[in-house]
Amino acid sequence: MSELCTSYIDGKWTSGEGAERIPVISPIDETQVAEVAEADANEVDRAVRAARAAFERGAWRHAPVAERQRVLRRIAALIRENADELAQRECANAGLPMRQIRERHVQRAAANFEFFADFIGQTANESYEQEPPFLTIVRREPVGIAALVAPWNAPLALATMEMAGAIAFGNCFILKPSELTPLEFVPLLELMKEAGMPDGVAGLVNGRGPVTGAALVGHPDIDVVAFIGGTETGRHIARSAGGNLKKYVAELGGKSANIITPQCDLERALDAALVGIFSNNGQQCLAGSRILVDRTIAKEFIANFVARAEKLKVGDPRMMETEIGPVISKAQYDRVLSFAADANVLTGGKRAEGFDKGFYVAPTVALAEDNSLPLCQEEIFGPFATFLTYDGIDQAIEIANQSEFGLVAYLWCDHMPTVMRAQDALQAGTIWVNTPLARDLRAPFGGYKNSGVGRTGGLSSRNLFTEEKVVTMPMREFPIAKLGQG
Repeated sequence: MSELCTSYIDGKWTSGEGAERIPVISPIDETQVAEVAEADANEVDRAVRAARAAFERGAWRHAPVAERQRVLRRIAALIRENADELAQRECANAGLPMRQIRERHVQRAAANFEFFADFIGQTANESYEQEPPFLTIVRREPVGIAALVAPWNAPLALATMEMAGAIAFGNCFILKPSELTPLEFVPLLELMKEAGMPDGVAGLVNGRGPVTGAALVGHPDIDVVAFIGGTETGRHIARSAGGNLKKYVAELGGKSANIITPQCDLERALDAALVGIFSNNGQQCLAGSRILVDRTIAKEFIANFVARAEKLKVGDPRMMETEIGPVISKAQYDRVLSFAADANVLTGGKRAEGFDKGFYVAPTVALAEDNSLPLCQEEIFGPFATFLTYDGIDQAIEIANQSEFGLVAYLWCDHMPTVMRAQDALQAGTIWVNTPLARDLRAPFGGYKNSGVGRTGGLSSRNLFTEEKVVTMPMREFPIAKLGQG
Protein backbone atom coordinates (compact mmCIF):
# COMPACT_ATOMS: atom_id res chain seq x y z
CA MET A 1 0.00 0.00 0.00
CA SER A 2 1.60 3.27 -1.10
CA GLU A 3 1.57 6.35 1.13
CA LEU A 4 -0.82 9.25 0.51
CA CYS A 5 0.93 12.64 0.61
CA THR A 6 -1.49 15.45 1.42
CA SER A 7 -1.31 19.13 2.31
CA TYR A 8 -0.03 20.33 5.68
CA ILE A 9 -2.11 23.29 6.85
CA ASP A 10 -2.06 24.96 10.26
CA GLY A 11 -0.06 22.12 11.81
CA LYS A 12 -2.26 19.28 10.50
CA TRP A 13 -2.28 16.96 7.51
CA THR A 14 -5.41 17.16 5.40
CA SER A 15 -7.39 14.06 4.47
CA GLY A 16 -6.85 14.43 0.73
CA GLU A 17 -10.49 13.60 0.20
CA GLY A 18 -11.77 14.70 -3.18
CA ALA A 19 -8.34 15.65 -4.51
CA GLU A 20 -6.97 14.32 -7.76
CA ARG A 21 -4.45 11.56 -7.05
CA ILE A 22 -1.07 11.51 -8.77
CA PRO A 23 1.02 8.33 -8.53
CA VAL A 24 4.63 8.65 -7.37
CA ILE A 25 6.75 6.12 -9.24
CA SER A 26 10.12 5.06 -7.87
CA PRO A 27 12.84 5.32 -10.53
CA ILE A 28 14.58 2.41 -8.84
CA ASP A 29 12.19 -0.31 -10.00
CA GLU A 30 9.15 1.55 -11.43
CA THR A 31 6.90 0.58 -8.52
CA GLN A 32 4.43 3.04 -7.03
CA VAL A 33 5.69 4.26 -3.67
CA ALA A 34 3.17 7.01 -2.94
CA GLU A 35 0.25 9.05 -4.16
CA VAL A 36 0.03 12.82 -4.14
CA ALA A 37 -3.33 14.37 -3.26
CA GLU A 38 -3.11 17.41 -5.51
CA ALA A 39 -4.02 20.70 -3.86
CA ASP A 40 -6.31 22.79 -6.05
CA ALA A 41 -6.71 26.57 -5.89
CA ASN A 42 -9.20 26.34 -3.00
CA GLU A 43 -6.85 24.23 -0.89
CA VAL A 44 -3.91 26.49 -1.70
CA ASP A 45 -6.04 29.43 -0.57
CA ARG A 46 -6.74 27.65 2.73
CA ALA A 47 -3.01 27.11 3.22
CA VAL A 48 -2.18 30.74 2.48
CA ARG A 49 -4.92 32.02 4.79
CA ALA A 50 -3.67 29.78 7.60
CA ALA A 51 -0.12 31.07 7.12
CA ARG A 52 -1.36 34.66 7.10
CA ALA A 53 -3.31 34.10 10.31
CA ALA A 54 -0.20 32.63 11.97
CA PHE A 55 1.87 35.56 10.78
CA GLU A 56 -0.61 38.10 12.10
CA ARG A 57 -0.84 36.33 15.47
CA GLY A 58 2.86 37.06 15.66
CA ALA A 59 4.02 34.24 17.91
CA TRP A 60 6.87 33.47 15.53
CA ARG A 61 7.71 36.80 13.92
CA HIS A 62 7.85 38.50 17.34
CA ALA A 63 9.74 35.63 18.98
CA PRO A 64 13.14 36.73 20.37
CA VAL A 65 16.13 35.83 18.25
CA ALA A 66 17.27 33.40 20.94
CA GLU A 67 13.97 31.50 20.68
CA ARG A 68 14.15 31.27 16.90
CA GLN A 69 17.74 30.08 17.21
CA ARG A 70 16.71 27.40 19.69
CA VAL A 71 14.03 26.05 17.32
CA LEU A 72 16.29 26.16 14.26
CA ARG A 73 19.02 24.25 16.09
CA ARG A 74 16.53 21.73 17.39
CA ILE A 75 15.29 21.14 13.84
CA ALA A 76 18.87 20.49 12.75
CA ALA A 77 19.39 18.02 15.59
CA LEU A 78 16.16 16.18 14.79
CA ILE A 79 17.13 15.93 11.12
CA ARG A 80 20.35 14.22 12.11
CA GLU A 81 18.56 11.95 14.58
CA ASN A 82 16.16 10.89 11.83
CA ALA A 83 18.73 10.72 9.03
CA ASP A 84 17.93 7.09 8.19
CA GLU A 85 14.23 7.67 7.58
CA LEU A 86 14.80 10.88 5.63
CA ALA A 87 17.47 9.25 3.47
CA GLN A 88 15.38 6.16 2.78
CA ARG A 89 12.41 8.27 1.70
CA GLU A 90 14.49 10.51 -0.53
CA CYS A 91 16.16 7.49 -2.08
CA ALA A 92 12.81 5.79 -2.71
CA ASN A 93 11.29 8.61 -4.73
CA ALA A 94 14.38 10.37 -6.14
CA GLY A 95 16.66 7.41 -6.83
CA LEU A 96 19.75 9.20 -5.52
CA PRO A 97 22.56 7.02 -4.14
CA MET A 98 22.04 6.37 -0.44
CA ARG A 99 25.62 7.24 0.47
CA GLN A 100 25.35 10.64 -1.18
CA ILE A 101 22.03 11.35 0.57
CA ARG A 102 23.33 10.33 3.99
CA GLU A 103 26.74 12.00 3.72
CA ARG A 104 25.77 15.13 1.79
CA HIS A 105 22.07 15.88 1.45
CA VAL A 106 20.83 15.13 4.96
CA GLN A 107 23.87 16.79 6.51
CA ARG A 108 23.38 19.83 4.28
CA ALA A 109 19.71 20.02 5.33
CA ALA A 110 20.70 20.10 8.99
CA ALA A 111 23.51 22.58 8.29
CA ASN A 112 21.09 24.96 6.57
CA PHE A 113 19.09 25.39 9.78
CA GLU A 114 22.25 25.65 11.90
CA PHE A 115 23.73 28.26 9.59
CA PHE A 116 20.74 30.57 9.78
CA ALA A 117 20.52 30.07 13.55
CA ASP A 118 24.09 31.38 13.78
CA PHE A 119 23.53 34.08 11.18
CA ILE A 120 20.59 35.79 12.84
CA GLY A 121 22.56 35.98 16.09
CA GLN A 122 25.47 37.83 14.48
CA THR A 123 24.05 40.24 11.92
CA ALA A 124 23.54 43.90 12.74
CA ASN A 125 21.46 46.68 11.22
CA GLU A 126 22.82 49.99 10.04
CA SER A 127 22.63 53.37 11.74
CA TYR A 128 23.69 56.77 10.39
CA GLU A 129 24.61 60.05 12.09
CA GLN A 130 26.09 61.91 9.13
CA GLU A 131 23.14 64.30 8.84
CA PRO A 132 23.00 66.06 12.22
CA PRO A 133 21.05 66.40 14.36
CA PHE A 134 19.40 63.20 13.13
CA LEU A 135 19.94 59.56 14.02
CA THR A 136 18.73 57.29 11.23
CA ILE A 137 18.39 53.57 11.92
CA VAL A 138 17.51 50.77 9.52
CA ARG A 139 15.25 48.07 10.87
CA ARG A 140 14.44 44.79 9.20
CA GLU A 141 11.07 43.10 9.45
CA PRO A 142 9.88 39.78 7.98
CA VAL A 143 8.26 40.08 4.56
CA GLY A 144 5.30 37.86 5.46
CA ILE A 145 4.32 34.68 3.60
CA ALA A 146 6.88 32.94 1.40
CA ALA A 147 6.01 30.54 -1.41
CA LEU A 148 8.86 28.04 -1.77
CA VAL A 149 8.89 25.85 -4.87
CA ALA A 150 11.44 23.04 -4.56
CA PRO A 151 12.98 20.74 -7.21
CA TRP A 152 13.19 16.96 -7.40
CA ASN A 153 16.94 16.59 -7.96
CA ALA A 154 18.10 17.30 -4.37
CA PRO A 155 14.85 17.85 -2.49
CA LEU A 156 16.03 17.97 1.12
CA ALA A 157 19.25 19.91 0.59
CA LEU A 158 17.74 22.58 -1.65
CA ALA A 159 14.30 23.04 -0.10
CA THR A 160 15.69 23.43 3.42
CA MET A 161 17.95 26.29 2.31
CA GLU A 162 14.87 28.37 1.53
CA MET A 163 12.82 27.01 4.44
CA ALA A 164 15.53 27.86 6.97
CA GLY A 165 16.11 31.28 5.47
CA ALA A 166 12.41 32.15 5.50
CA ILE A 167 11.70 31.19 9.11
CA ALA A 168 14.99 32.50 10.50
CA PHE A 169 13.84 36.04 9.77
CA GLY A 170 10.35 35.51 11.19
CA ASN A 171 8.35 34.64 8.08
CA CYS A 172 5.81 31.91 7.50
CA PHE A 173 6.15 29.71 4.43
CA ILE A 174 4.26 27.31 2.21
CA LEU A 175 6.40 24.72 0.46
CA LYS A 176 5.43 23.05 -2.80
CA PRO A 177 7.73 20.09 -3.40
CA SER A 178 7.97 18.43 -6.77
CA GLU A 179 5.13 15.97 -7.31
CA LEU A 180 7.88 13.43 -8.07
CA THR A 181 9.51 13.69 -4.63
CA PRO A 182 7.01 14.33 -1.81
CA LEU A 183 7.98 11.56 0.62
CA GLU A 184 10.85 13.15 2.56
CA PHE A 185 8.82 16.22 3.51
CA VAL A 186 6.23 14.28 5.52
CA PRO A 187 8.61 13.55 8.43
CA LEU A 188 10.43 16.86 7.94
CA LEU A 189 7.33 18.98 8.62
CA GLU A 190 6.53 16.83 11.65
CA LEU A 191 10.08 17.28 12.96
CA MET A 192 9.73 21.04 12.62
CA LYS A 193 6.57 20.95 14.73
CA GLU A 194 8.30 18.75 17.30
CA ALA A 195 11.11 21.28 17.47
CA GLY A 196 8.69 23.98 18.58
CA MET A 197 7.54 25.63 15.36
CA PRO A 198 4.09 27.20 15.98
CA ASP A 199 1.21 25.87 13.89
CA GLY A 200 0.73 27.72 10.64
CA VAL A 201 4.31 28.94 10.30
CA ALA A 202 5.33 25.95 8.14
CA GLY A 203 2.88 24.75 5.50
CA LEU A 204 2.98 22.43 2.52
CA VAL A 205 0.86 21.83 -0.58
CA ASN A 206 1.46 18.99 -3.02
CA GLY A 207 0.74 18.91 -6.71
CA ARG A 208 1.88 19.77 -10.20
CA GLY A 209 3.27 23.11 -11.24
CA PRO A 210 0.47 24.21 -13.58
CA VAL A 211 -2.16 23.43 -10.91
CA THR A 212 -0.80 23.77 -7.38
CA GLY A 213 2.30 25.76 -8.19
CA ALA A 214 0.43 28.32 -10.29
CA ALA A 215 -2.21 28.80 -7.60
CA LEU A 216 0.46 29.28 -4.95
CA VAL A 217 2.82 31.73 -6.65
CA GLY A 218 -0.11 33.66 -8.12
CA HIS A 219 -1.98 34.01 -4.84
CA PRO A 220 -2.37 37.70 -3.98
CA ASP A 221 -1.48 37.15 -0.32
CA ILE A 222 1.95 35.66 -1.06
CA ASP A 223 4.71 38.21 -0.39
CA VAL A 224 7.85 36.52 -1.70
CA VAL A 225 8.55 33.61 -4.06
CA ALA A 226 11.68 31.43 -4.06
CA PHE A 227 11.98 28.94 -6.90
CA ILE A 228 14.58 26.32 -7.76
CA GLY A 229 14.07 24.47 -11.02
CA GLY A 230 14.02 24.72 -14.79
CA THR A 231 14.53 27.95 -16.70
CA GLU A 232 11.26 27.90 -18.62
CA THR A 233 9.22 27.33 -15.46
CA GLY A 234 11.22 30.10 -13.82
CA ARG A 235 10.12 32.48 -16.57
CA HIS A 236 6.43 31.62 -15.98
CA ILE A 237 6.79 32.17 -12.24
CA ALA A 238 8.64 35.45 -12.80
CA ARG A 239 5.75 36.75 -14.90
CA SER A 240 3.26 35.77 -12.20
CA ALA A 241 5.33 37.17 -9.35
CA GLY A 242 6.16 40.35 -11.26
CA GLY A 243 2.54 40.99 -12.13
CA ASN A 244 1.72 41.05 -8.42
CA LEU A 245 4.93 42.92 -7.48
CA LYS A 246 6.20 40.08 -5.29
CA LYS A 247 9.84 39.69 -4.30
CA TYR A 248 11.31 36.84 -6.33
CA VAL A 249 14.47 34.76 -6.47
CA ALA A 250 15.15 31.87 -8.82
CA GLU A 251 17.98 29.38 -9.17
CA LEU A 252 17.56 27.93 -12.65
CA GLY A 253 19.37 25.76 -15.15
CA GLY A 254 23.02 25.44 -16.04
CA LYS A 255 25.42 24.13 -18.65
CA SER A 256 28.58 24.75 -16.73
CA ALA A 257 32.03 24.68 -18.23
CA ASN A 258 34.84 22.80 -16.49
CA ILE A 259 38.11 24.15 -17.89
CA ILE A 260 41.14 21.85 -17.56
CA THR A 261 44.46 23.59 -18.24
CA PRO A 262 47.91 22.01 -18.58
CA GLN A 263 49.05 23.97 -15.50
CA CYS A 264 47.23 21.89 -12.87
CA ASP A 265 47.30 18.65 -10.93
CA LEU A 266 45.71 16.51 -13.63
CA GLU A 267 44.94 13.62 -11.29
CA ARG A 268 42.95 15.87 -8.98
CA ALA A 269 41.30 17.52 -11.97
CA LEU A 270 40.25 14.10 -13.25
CA ASP A 271 38.78 13.10 -9.89
CA ALA A 272 36.91 16.39 -9.68
CA ALA A 273 35.61 16.25 -13.25
CA LEU A 274 34.03 12.87 -12.51
CA VAL A 275 32.47 14.20 -9.30
CA GLY A 276 31.29 17.33 -11.08
CA ILE A 277 29.21 15.51 -13.67
CA PHE A 278 28.37 12.08 -12.21
CA SER A 279 27.47 12.82 -8.58
CA ASN A 280 23.73 13.07 -7.88
CA ASN A 281 23.19 10.84 -10.93
CA GLY A 282 24.26 13.80 -13.08
CA GLN A 283 21.07 15.61 -12.14
CA GLN A 284 22.32 18.91 -10.77
CA CYS A 285 22.10 22.38 -12.22
CA LEU A 286 25.71 23.09 -11.28
CA ALA A 287 27.10 19.97 -12.95
CA GLY A 288 30.33 20.46 -14.88
CA SER A 289 28.70 19.01 -17.98
CA ARG A 290 30.92 20.72 -20.59
CA ILE A 291 34.50 19.64 -19.95
CA LEU A 292 36.94 21.87 -21.85
CA VAL A 293 40.44 20.39 -22.15
CA ASP A 294 43.52 22.02 -23.65
CA ARG A 295 44.39 20.22 -26.88
CA THR A 296 47.91 19.44 -25.65
CA ILE A 297 46.60 17.20 -22.85
CA ALA A 298 43.21 16.21 -24.26
CA LYS A 299 43.95 12.74 -25.63
CA GLU A 300 45.31 11.32 -22.38
CA PHE A 301 42.87 13.14 -20.11
CA ILE A 302 39.80 12.05 -22.07
CA ALA A 303 41.06 8.44 -22.26
CA ASN A 304 41.55 8.35 -18.48
CA PHE A 305 38.12 9.92 -17.92
CA VAL A 306 36.41 7.33 -20.14
CA ALA A 307 38.22 4.48 -18.38
CA ARG A 308 37.05 5.74 -14.98
CA ALA A 309 33.50 6.36 -16.23
CA GLU A 310 33.27 2.76 -17.39
CA LYS A 311 34.17 1.57 -13.89
CA LEU A 312 31.51 3.61 -12.09
CA LYS A 313 29.22 1.42 -9.98
CA VAL A 314 25.74 1.79 -11.46
CA GLY A 315 23.16 0.07 -9.31
CA ASP A 316 20.34 0.08 -6.85
CA PRO A 317 20.77 3.40 -5.02
CA ARG A 318 19.75 1.80 -1.73
CA MET A 319 23.08 -0.06 -1.72
CA MET A 320 25.85 1.96 -0.08
CA GLU A 321 28.43 0.98 -2.71
CA THR A 322 26.35 2.40 -5.59
CA GLU A 323 27.85 5.50 -7.22
CA ILE A 324 25.16 6.15 -9.83
CA GLY A 325 21.48 5.28 -9.57
CA PRO A 326 18.59 5.87 -11.98
CA VAL A 327 17.46 9.18 -13.40
CA ILE A 328 14.19 10.47 -11.97
CA SER A 329 11.62 9.31 -14.55
CA LYS A 330 10.98 7.62 -17.87
CA ALA A 331 10.67 11.03 -19.52
CA GLN A 332 14.07 12.05 -18.20
CA TYR A 333 15.56 8.70 -19.20
CA ASP A 334 14.33 9.19 -22.78
CA ARG A 335 15.58 12.78 -22.84
CA VAL A 336 19.09 11.90 -21.69
CA LEU A 337 19.46 9.10 -24.23
CA SER A 338 18.08 11.25 -27.04
CA PHE A 339 21.21 13.41 -26.89
CA ALA A 340 23.36 10.35 -27.58
CA ALA A 341 21.59 9.48 -30.81
CA ASP A 342 23.66 11.76 -33.07
CA ALA A 343 26.65 12.32 -30.80
CA ASN A 344 30.21 11.01 -31.02
CA VAL A 345 29.75 8.75 -27.99
CA LEU A 346 32.95 7.41 -26.45
CA THR A 347 31.17 5.27 -23.86
CA GLY A 348 27.62 4.76 -22.64
CA GLY A 349 24.76 6.37 -24.50
CA LYS A 350 22.45 3.46 -23.72
CA ARG A 351 20.61 1.69 -20.94
CA ALA A 352 22.91 0.50 -18.20
CA GLU A 353 23.45 -3.24 -18.38
CA GLY A 354 21.78 -5.59 -15.93
CA PHE A 355 18.51 -3.71 -15.37
CA ASP A 356 15.11 -4.82 -16.61
CA LYS A 357 13.28 -2.22 -14.54
CA GLY A 358 14.16 1.30 -13.47
CA PHE A 359 15.53 4.29 -15.35
CA TYR A 360 19.23 3.46 -15.40
CA VAL A 361 21.43 5.26 -17.92
CA ALA A 362 24.97 4.04 -18.50
CA PRO A 363 27.48 6.81 -17.66
CA THR A 364 27.91 8.56 -20.98
CA VAL A 365 30.85 10.46 -22.43
CA ALA A 366 30.73 12.22 -25.80
CA LEU A 367 33.24 14.26 -27.79
CA ALA A 368 31.90 17.36 -29.53
CA GLU A 369 33.54 19.21 -32.39
CA ASP A 370 31.50 22.39 -32.02
CA ASN A 371 30.13 24.15 -28.95
CA SER A 372 27.01 25.13 -30.90
CA LEU A 373 25.70 21.55 -30.91
CA PRO A 374 22.57 20.87 -28.81
CA LEU A 375 24.47 18.56 -26.44
CA CYS A 376 26.76 21.52 -25.64
CA GLN A 377 23.99 24.12 -25.34
CA GLU A 378 21.03 22.35 -23.75
CA GLU A 379 20.89 21.16 -20.16
CA ILE A 380 20.77 17.37 -20.40
CA PHE A 381 20.47 16.76 -16.64
CA GLY A 382 21.79 13.23 -16.42
CA PRO A 383 25.05 11.24 -16.27
CA PHE A 384 26.24 12.67 -19.58
CA ALA A 385 29.62 14.41 -19.97
CA THR A 386 30.55 16.30 -23.14
CA PHE A 387 34.18 17.05 -24.00
CA LEU A 388 35.42 19.98 -26.07
CA THR A 389 39.04 20.82 -26.85
CA TYR A 390 40.53 24.30 -26.97
CA ASP A 391 43.77 26.09 -27.86
CA GLY A 392 44.77 28.53 -25.13
CA ILE A 393 42.88 30.01 -22.21
CA ASP A 394 41.30 32.81 -24.26
CA GLN A 395 39.55 30.31 -26.50
CA ALA A 396 38.49 28.29 -23.45
CA ILE A 397 36.88 31.37 -21.91
CA GLU A 398 35.17 32.20 -25.21
CA ILE A 399 33.71 28.70 -25.46
CA ALA A 400 32.66 28.69 -21.81
CA ASN A 401 30.77 31.96 -22.25
CA GLN A 402 29.00 30.83 -25.41
CA SER A 403 25.95 29.66 -23.47
CA GLU A 404 22.57 31.01 -22.43
CA PHE A 405 23.43 29.80 -18.92
CA GLY A 406 25.85 31.11 -16.32
CA LEU A 407 25.35 29.40 -12.99
CA VAL A 408 28.87 28.16 -12.16
CA ALA A 409 32.18 27.55 -13.89
CA TYR A 410 35.12 25.36 -12.90
CA LEU A 411 38.79 26.13 -13.55
CA TRP A 412 41.73 23.82 -12.95
CA CYS A 413 44.92 25.85 -13.08
CA ASP A 414 47.91 26.54 -10.80
CA HIS A 415 49.15 29.56 -12.78
CA MET A 416 47.85 32.59 -10.87
CA PRO A 417 47.87 35.13 -13.74
CA THR A 418 45.75 32.70 -15.78
CA VAL A 419 43.41 32.15 -12.85
CA MET A 420 42.94 35.89 -12.41
CA ARG A 421 42.36 36.39 -16.13
CA ALA A 422 39.76 33.61 -16.25
CA GLN A 423 37.84 34.44 -13.08
CA ASP A 424 37.42 38.01 -14.33
CA ALA A 425 36.20 37.00 -17.80
CA LEU A 426 33.99 33.97 -17.07
CA GLN A 427 30.28 34.82 -17.06
CA ALA A 428 28.97 32.81 -14.11
CA GLY A 429 27.68 33.49 -10.63
CA THR A 430 30.23 31.20 -8.98
CA ILE A 431 33.74 30.33 -10.14
CA TRP A 432 35.28 27.25 -8.55
CA VAL A 433 39.07 27.19 -8.87
CA ASN A 434 40.77 23.84 -8.26
CA THR A 435 37.76 22.44 -6.40
CA PRO A 436 34.46 20.77 -7.19
CA LEU A 437 31.12 21.72 -5.65
CA ALA A 438 32.17 23.86 -2.67
CA ARG A 439 29.68 26.29 -1.17
CA ASP A 440 30.06 28.74 1.68
CA LEU A 441 26.53 29.56 2.83
CA ARG A 442 27.65 33.07 3.81
CA ALA A 443 28.33 33.91 0.17
CA PRO A 444 25.63 34.79 -2.37
CA PHE A 445 24.67 31.98 -4.75
CA GLY A 446 22.86 32.42 -8.05
CA GLY A 447 23.39 32.69 -11.76
CA TYR A 448 24.08 35.00 -14.66
CA LYS A 449 21.89 35.12 -17.77
CA ASN A 450 19.22 32.38 -17.92
CA SER A 451 20.58 30.65 -14.83
CA GLY A 452 18.65 32.74 -12.36
CA VAL A 453 17.38 35.91 -10.80
CA GLY A 454 18.75 37.17 -7.48
CA ARG A 455 20.85 35.37 -4.90
CA THR A 456 20.45 33.36 -1.68
CA GLY A 457 22.78 32.73 1.24
CA GLY A 458 23.70 34.92 4.18
CA LEU A 459 22.97 38.58 3.51
CA SER A 460 21.28 37.73 0.21
CA SER A 461 18.66 35.64 2.01
CA ARG A 462 18.20 38.39 4.58
CA ASN A 463 17.54 40.87 1.76
CA LEU A 464 15.05 38.46 0.21
CA PHE A 465 13.10 37.54 3.33
CA THR A 466 13.00 40.93 5.06
CA GLU A 467 11.72 44.42 4.39
CA GLU A 468 13.82 47.44 5.34
CA LYS A 469 12.24 50.14 7.47
CA VAL A 470 14.07 53.42 7.99
CA VAL A 471 13.42 55.35 11.20
CA THR A 472 14.80 58.91 11.52
CA MET A 473 14.68 60.93 14.75
CA PRO A 474 16.49 64.01 16.13
CA MET A 475 19.12 63.60 18.82
CA ARG A 476 18.49 67.18 20.00
CA GLU A 477 15.96 69.91 19.39
CA PHE A 478 16.30 71.89 16.17
CA PRO A 479 14.37 74.84 14.72
CA ILE A 480 11.29 74.13 12.63
CA ALA A 481 10.02 76.76 10.23
CA LYS A 482 6.87 78.50 11.52
CA LEU A 483 4.51 78.62 8.56
CA GLY A 484 1.24 80.50 8.61
CA GLN A 485 2.20 83.27 11.08
CA GLY A 486 1.93 86.11 8.53
